[in-house]
Amino acid sequence: MDTNAELADMHLAYGAANCSGPATQRLYAERYPMRRIPSHNFFARLHQRLAETGSFERADMVRVRTARTPAVEQNVLQHVERNPRTSTRSVANSVGVSHCSVWRILREQDMHPFHVQRVQTQQPEDYAPRVAFAQWYLGKCATNPLFPDEVLFSDEASFTREGIFNTHNDHIWAVENPHAIRRRAAQIRFSVNVWAGIMGDHLIGPYLFPCRLTGLNYLLFLQQVLPQLLRDEQISASTQQTMWFQHDGAPAHFSGDVRNYLDVTFGQQLIGRGGPVRWSARSPDLSCLDFYFWGHMKSLVYDTPVDNAEELVARIAVAAGEIRNSPGVFQNVRMSMRRRCEACIVARGRNFEHLL
Repeated sequence: MDTNAELADMHLAYGAANCSGPATQRLYAERYPMRRIPSHNFFARLHQRLAETGSFERADMVRVRTARTPAVEQNVLQHVERNPRTSTRSVANSVGVSHCSVWRILREQDMHPFHVQRVQTQQPEDYAPRVAFAQWYLGKCATNPLFPDEVLFSDEASFTREGIFNTHNDHIWAVENPHAIRRRAAQIRFSVNVWAGIMGDHLIGPYLFPCRLTGLNYLLFLQQVLPQLLRDEQISASTQQTMWFQHDGAPAHFSGDVRNYLDVTFGQQLIGRGGPVRWSARSPDLSCLDFYFWGHMKSLVYDTPVDNAEELVARIAVAAGEIRNSPGVFQNVRMSMRRRCEACIVARGRNFEHLL
């Protein structure tokens, strides 16, 4: 079931697409590749429901309006002013009115729940390289529309039993979007280290590394494991010889033996730290593994508590299969990548996800 925040995003997309159902469906999928994408007819019905009832709920579901007084409204607003991160249900319980009444009071005051975004801490020296990469990527796409299919984007992520932070429940009530962010630490240790790649419509991997990734075991992976993972996804030998390879600047990626091997194997078609095409540090918002894949996979893996390491590994494999078989998901990811590069340029290399 879609949340009110998701329904609001759908309605905004409907307006942005000039009330065209198919165009709204494409736009919504591009903006939110990790969400359920409704049918194109749903957006028009949602708009009609909101126009007729003033609510996202169906007419037969709308509850009887709870009696309101000026004192109740003032009490609701004071709760939100004291704690902008509160939930409407918490306010409803404290004040003694219905959840819907709290929503109405806040909407009448033009207040909206703006989600807090986690963003990577960046340094001023990161801005220019980020813009340079975004301009380079869009330029390659302009000259060759199939270029995104020719790049193997790769990354590692760590998984633990503790699960993930749920941004859906982290928001701030305000009249205008304060663009609040939650900064994320750059390095965190976990118990299971996973590599994965995305190339065109193919998910490559996942592959489990030892907990501590070194230059040696990364080199052995590139030489012995990656070719087999590509064959498993039916990536032809001729495609492998012409593809681009991207990875970030992790220490294991920058060892001398690894760089020598990648220089010989990919030549000028290498995207990474110190490579022919530079990958800027602290740029997970430009990596499809970071801005889409890991978050979606962890939401599947941690849907319920994980009891042991073996179960964690099994869930990773199942989640990968579900993502691999999701129709159209990688096309949406490629569209999101282009929008992110455009937004990065507009933001002059700074955090840009509030522009998406």
